Amino acid sequence: MTEYVRSSPFFFRLIGAAMAVAAVGLFCLALLFPAPLQEPANLGIVPNPVKSAWFLLWIQELVSYSASMIYPVMVGAFVFLFLPWLPVSTSATRARWFPRDQRLVSWVTLVLVLFIVVLTLVASYFRGENWSFAPPF
Repeated sequence: MTEYVRSSPFFFRLIGAAMAVAAVGLFCLALLFPAPLQEPANLGIVPNPVKSAWFLLWIQELVSYSASMIYPVMVGAFVFLFLPWLPVSTSATRARWFPRDQRLVSWVTLVLVLFIVVLTLVASYFRGENWSFAPPF
C-alpha cells in the first residue's frame, strides 16, 4: 500500500480547483458569447428545416435515413448501461488509457463517439431545405 496516494485531501483539492476554474471560465464565455437561441415559436412561420437541439441532431440524422434506425440507438444505450457487467469486461486493477484487457470496449466506445460526432456535424452543417444535402457555404 505504500505506492498509493490517499485521495483525500490531495485529489479532492485538485478536483475542487479544476471545478472552480471551469465554472469561472464557463461564466466568462457565457458573458462574451450569447446563447444561440431563436425567436419564440410561431406556428404560422415554421423554419425549414426544423432541427433538434445540437445534442440530439445525430439521432435526427439517423432517423432521417429510416425510422427503424432508432432501435440500434436503444440497443447501444442498453449495452453501454450494462457494460461494466458484461462478460467481456474484466475488472480494472488500475486506471489507464486503453488497457490491454479492455481494448475492445475502448475501441468500440471511441468509434461510436466519432460516429456520433460525424452525424452531428452532417446534420448541423450539411442539411438544407427539406432536410436535403446542401453545401455548408
